Amino acid sequence: MTLIINNADVAKLLTMEITMAALEESYLALASREAVCRPRIDIRIPTTDPAKNYQWGTMEGGSTAGYFAIRMKSDVIYETRYNGSITQEKYCMRPGLYCGLLLLTSIETGEPLAFINDGHLQHMRVGADGGIGVKYLANKDAAVVGMLGSGGMARTHMRAFTLVRDIKKLQVFSPTRENREKFGREMAATYNIEVMVCDRPEDVYKGADIVAGLTDSAEPVIDGTLLEPGAHIVNVGGSGKPDVESLRRVDVYLRFGDAPAPVGRPELGVDDEHLGYEASPERPKFGDGRRGRRRHGNMLPDKRVTLADLATGKVKGRTGRAQITYSERGNLQGVQFFAIAGKIYELAKRANLGREIPTEWFLQDIRD
Repeated sequence: MTLIINNADVAKLLTMEITMAALEESYLALASREAVCRPRIDIRIPTTDPAKNYQWGTMEGGSTAGYFAIRMKSDVIYETRYNGSITQEKYCMRPGLYCGLLLLTSIETGEPLAFINDGHLQHMRVGADGGIGVKYLANKDAAVVGMLGSGGMARTHMRAFTLVRDIKKLQVFSPTRENREKFGREMAATYNIEVMVCDRPEDVYKGADIVAGLTDSAEPVIDGTLLEPGAHIVNVGGSGKPDVESLRRVDVYLRFGDAPAPVGRPELGVDDEHLGYEASPERPKFGDGRRGRRRHGNMLPDKRVTLADLATGKVKGRTGRAQITYSERGNLQGVQFFAIAGKIYELAKRANLGREIPTEWFLQDIRD
């Protein structure tokens, strides 16, 4: 039987501890060539509404440990302005609904094991990346988080940060007062920490050991001129990278790794995350790889260290308290999903969660 596992089931099964451990293991497996993935690929097609376009995105990977997974996203994309910032919006069928699925298969039999909603998993895996970066690069006594954003990504990042550092204070700003105040109260109660809800974004930087930009903005939100010595940067959204001044000030850049080039075709290797193909390419479109963005490209090669090199002691990361550091996964989305989906599937089987449907529905006796 094949399992259908929804977000509610994932939320019951997947902890941040499991997520972080699974991702670290998968990144190291990729470095040793026991795992493989490809960069994300998007297909964009104009709709009848010139302000919107369709985007189909996939990323995939698997390992000798037993699983393969492909993540599939079907979105209508547009952009809007909110409080002076450009934000990317998306939906499936109608605003408020989304279509993101993982297909998990067995590498031993080819069997389709599960279809998994990607919503909760998505927030967990991105938060886990932030936690892994803090684990390896933030100062050991980092205790103050300066956060831009108060949504789902902010919540999972706080969980990850508190697992790897003794966080004592959160300074948070987001454009909507009600949202940031609610988030602040929730974080204070959840982690028994001091919370300062800021009315100005610049206030989150004061004394912050970890600066996290966690928004759906289409433009950079972190202001590198405000970073204090010793800060570690985590960035989600905001064009996929911090602003130019932040990058200029970074002393150590942790890139978890790189998707390999196709076998025998090294010239086809790319270091960024999005490869886009478009119908009517001359017509303006929106999407994750648009607006001149090359997300998760190798931004600071002269300051770059990899997770495998740090984990094995081949290189050092932070070598001074005042250094400014920055971490991001690289173009490894595909390798994330088989690792986490495999854990979810195993946990669901043990807990008797998920809905069973006949595997035969996906099989046929006609060879393709």
